[in-house]
Amino acid sequence: MASPIILPYQGTHPTIHAEAFVAPGAVVVGDVVIGAGSSVWFNCTIRGDVHFIRIGERTNIQDGTVVHVTSNKFPTIIGSDITIGHGAILHACTLEDGCFIGMGATILDGAVVESRAMVAAGAVVTPGKRVKSGELWAGSPAKLLRPLSPDDIAFFPVSAANYRDLAARYRAELG
Repeated sequence: MASPIILPYQGTHPTIHAEAFVAPGAVVVGDVVIGAGSSVWFNCTIRGDVHFIRIGERTNIQDGTVVHVTSNKFPTIIGSDITIGHGAILHACTLEDGCFIGMGATILDGAVVESRAMVAAGAVVTPGKRVKSGELWAGSPAKLLRPLSPDDIAFFPVSAANYRDLAARYRAELG
């Protein structure tokens, strides 16, 4: 079975918690820290070469997602208990704890997605924008679509927990 590719960059090695799961085929490079219970799924690229990347606990970064930074300007900071859908692009942005990023969404330099906020599938959050708590943003460029319902927000931790449990099963099976 293939393994993830974990590489140093200029002497800085990724730090991956023993209880995190990094799937075969994923690539993690440089100044990257991945917290306990987090998962990085198949064919993701997380490249902390020209700035740092921090990923909290119990966050799932689904298949095909790209996480990068802007040289000497913006790191990428991803909090805890976040679901990031398949094929997202996260570039030099901040995702606060407990937000939700839809499949194929793009979050660009200096943008912030606050806790309990959601970016819809396929949305493009342009540089420097702030998606506020309790808001759903959609479109390209992304704009406020509507306030989130209590049911929407209640689903976020359920999704994160489901992926935490799935990652634990993969970790146990793959060793």
